[in-house]
Amino acid sequence: MTWKPSYLTREQMEERRLEGGRLLKAGKLSQAEIARQLGVSRATVSDWAKTVEAKGIRGLRKRKAAGSQSKLEPSQKQKLKYMLDRGALANGFPTDRWTLERVRQLIQKKFEISYHANYLNRLLRNLGYSPQKPLPQAVEQEKALVQAWLQRDWPRIKKVAAARRRSRILG
Repeated sequence: MTWKPSYLTREQMEERRLEGGRLLKAGKLSQAEIARQLGVSRATVSDWAKTVEAKGIRGLRKRKAAGSQSKLEPSQKQKLKYMLDRGALANGFPTDRWTLERVRQLIQKKFEISYHANYLNRLLRNLGYSPQKPLPQAVEQEKALVQAWLQRDWPRIKKVAAARRRSRILG
């Protein structure tokens, strides 16, 4: 028994198919022998034989991986990116936090295209976005005190931090 890797690259699989095609063309071995020699099933070699008969050995070359085309056109993807950059509030949601479900609803509403929420991770990654986890907020926080702190203390803290950065750069 020969050693066989558990995973073959697309190039290695193509080379194996082409070798199978050459062996079929030579006609010296049976399909069962070719299958044993290359570590594939007889049904696979039979499929190769049909392809070689119809298209020649070139028909065994690798093709671009099959998969459905994106439902959104490139112009629609750019428009979606613009809408996402504007924020969830600007797109009619009650808070400015994007979730996969909200993105799915936005696409459905604006483009009348339905995506499963699980696919949206890939779509958003292709648009340049990455998942972000919001910082936890205390349930017991008092909104009035937080607002007062943001208006009174936060501007002062930002000024001090900016001055420190400038002094490090200039000093």
